Amino acid sequence: MKHIFSFLVRTLCTFGLMLPFTSSFADQDQVRQSLQTALPQYTIGSIEWHEQAGMYKAEVKGGPTLYVTKNAQYFVVGDLYRVAADGLVNETEQAKLAKLESLPESDMVVFKADNEKTHITVFTDVDCGYCRMLHNDVPILNEMGITVRYLAYPRAGIGSLAYRKMVSIWCSDDPKKWITEAKMGAEVPENKCVNPVAEQYQLGVSLGVRGTPSIISKEGVFMPGYLPPQELASKLGL
Repeated sequence: MKHIFSFLVRTLCTFGLMLPFTSSFADQDQVRQSLQTALPQYTIGSIEWHEQAGMYKAEVKGGPTLYVTKNAQYFVVGDLYRVAADGLVNETEQAKLAKLESLPESDMVVFKADNEKTHITVFTDVDCGYCRMLHNDVPILNEMGITVRYLAYPRAGIGSLAYRKMVSIWCSDDPKKWITEAKMGAEVPENKCVNPVAEQYQLGVSLGVRGTPSIISKEGVFMPGYLPPQELASKLGL
């Protein structure tokens, strides 16, 4: 999917969107229509006007952010930077991290530190070996004052065996118990409910998660891969 999307982006960015609109300022419905026509295999999410940049910001579900010209005839893919007095500010990353921090903890599996000093948000897969190593460290991290908040990221994607396991965990009566059991190799009883597993996976994709564990600090520092407790604590400033 990533390679197909990259091809479409290169093609469309080169030739424009080839839209029928002649107005110099398209509205949100026209922007959505043009993007959906150009990228029919993708779902266009929210579309907002970015006053300072003079462009529309469009979210592709499970994909990157698009910035569309006001006449809806061209778009660019990537991060939007603002020039500030003290350097460059990546507004795209800020928006993604704000979305991450706005998620309710009730949608996560949280191992809370009694004397919390900070927290980490971890995209995890129950079948991932390094995720299991990190999970073994959770009691140590909690003692250090680090709360561990898990989001689901089944690496094989939505509908995979790992995905179904994680749905069963999130839908169980004790997700903390069953995520621990699963990471020890135990079978998880099948459970079904309305759950956030697919949305969390798609959020991970949009944030650039490519493997697990992927650790994100409270301040938005991205740390891919397993880190021993002391090294992780040092990176968190503890």
